[in-house]
Amino acid sequence: MNKKLRWGIIGAGRISHTFAKDICFVDNAELVAVAARNLESAQLFATNFCISKAYGSYEELFADTEVDAIYIATPHNLHLEHAIAAMKAGKHVLCEKPVTVSADECRQLIDVAKTQGVFFMEAMWTYFLPAICKAQEWVNAGRIGKIRHIKADFGYPLPYDANRREYDANLAGGCLLEMGVYTVAITDLFIKQEPSHYYSSVKFAPNGVEKDVVSVISFADAIATIASSFSAKLQNWAYIIGDKGYIAIPNFWRANDCYLYELDQQIDAYDDARTSLGFDYQIQSASADILAGKCESDIVTHALSLSFQTKMDTIKATWVNHI
Repeated sequence: MNKKLRWGIIGAGRISHTFAKDICFVDNAELVAVAARNLESAQLFATNFCISKAYGSYEELFADTEVDAIYIATPHNLHLEHAIAAMKAGKHVLCEKPVTVSADECRQLIDVAKTQGVFFMEAMWTYFLPAICKAQEWVNAGRIGKIRHIKADFGYPLPYDANRREYDANLAGGCLLEMGVYTVAITDLFIKQEPSHYYSSVKFAPNGVEKDVVSVISFADAIATIASSFSAKLQNWAYIIGDKGYIAIPNFWRANDCYLYELDQQIDAYDDARTSLGFDYQIQSASADILAGKCESDIVTHALSLSFQTKMDTIKATWVNHI
């Protein structure tokens, strides 16, 4: 029997439930422990997912010698503290996106990972989805020609509540970090150039947290138009547009299908027909890397995570300049 990587989770919220459900589809990993801010929440989570250990503090989980790796699913602004603590305890780390709230924090995490000699990866699960991989395959085969435009948006209406995590300024709330990180990531996946210019427009919630952001990012050979919103449901598709054709990806951040067009004619399509929610692909990949002794993913590299953060920092600076 092949060795399985032993995972622990910190945070027992919605996204942790997705991780716990999808690890069942993975053959090289198992979920053995969970920690929450109070023991009762951790115990309930453990019962629901048949997890053997539940802790009422993160420190107890970090100290568990029978846990190899930690999945961090706490609020954005706590990722730096929790990831550093886990890595200094000798644990490998898969940290939810956005991995930090600034490029400077991201650099700190990368430095700690290298110093500790542990695996560290941002949980940009979108990069591992078969439909996204198929879109990359079509691009690499030249089926849309040279990429000229990326269009991507992600938005859902969220009623304003300053105490809600997504709007809470003290928890790094706002639609850019919450949703916009996916639009930045899909841009980085397909455009392998440094931006030359940014223009952003923003609207703020009453507490000053951004609720709508639209950015135009110029590159030497292409332009990206990306948007995120708490005000309305956007189309939530990504379009990878070349000079010969384009790829349309519905609900791109969780994509299970994609479509290839030449002008107005659809010439190819792909559907992964998966039964999982889609987290299993990144869990499988991260677990394989850790078991192989790697400290960094070849797919979601440290440099990519830093690029996401740098772009979001620049978008924020841009909207200040143009508001």
